[in-house]
Amino acid sequence: MDLSSLDRQRIPVHVAVVMDGNGRWAQRRGLPRTDGHAAGEEALMDTIWGALDAGIRWLTVYAFSTENWKRPVDEVRFLMNFNERLLLTRRDELNERNVKLQFIGRRDWRVPKRILRRIDETLELTGDNTAMTVSMAFNYGGRAELVDAVRAIAASGIKPEKIDEKTIRQHLYDPTMPDPELMVRTSGEYRMSNFLMWEMAYSELVFTDVLWPDFRRENLYAAIDEYQRRDRRFGGLSDTDGLS
Repeated sequence: MDLSSLDRQRIPVHVAVVMDGNGRWAQRRGLPRTDGHAAGEEALMDTIWGALDAGIRWLTVYAFSTENWKRPVDEVRFLMNFNERLLLTRRDELNERNVKLQFIGRRDWRVPKRILRRIDETLELTGDNTAMTVSMAFNYGGRAELVDAVRAIAASGIKPEKIDEKTIRQHLYDPTMPDPELMVRTSGEYRMSNFLMWEMAYSELVFTDVLWPDFRRENLYAAIDEYQRRDRRFGGLSDTDGLS
């Protein structure tokens, strides 16, 4: 599917992606799991450029979860090094295309300091860009985000009766992030996996059997097409629903 098949007036502002299936992609080819992660780079970049061409304003990708620390040490080390290399080799290209890079997640002792420095360098380099924001969920968990928000609210001294949805949003990792209208998950898994638990309250969920290293902009456009064919009611009634 290409852009000509989409209603350009109804492109979602924010799309979130769970990039799943790297390990299975590699295993089916008799390769180490880490080769699947490496192959996912091309998928990521083509998805970013496809989103930019489509007019998506915000793209959030699940780069490394708080649960990923449970994986074998060698795989975790590879993922740390891979994400660092990705920043070093791709951020100039993204900057030239006026793409802003953001990061959401915990900046704790488990993340190597050199990677935190790379993140800060990237934020400074791309911080003024306006064409699209790519948000990397790195060392991220949806429940961890809510725990951290609650801790921040408690530390601020806000009275319980003054806490509302606006208060919670203001204490999330990135209060400026719009809620995603669409979440895409690859590899045939049908779950959210602790991703953007607060933000995806009303997101449309699209699941595809395509393994992440094989995912391309055409698959993104197919997910958007499915999104555009849905009736988003937010708990209300559509024009075609009866009132009885």
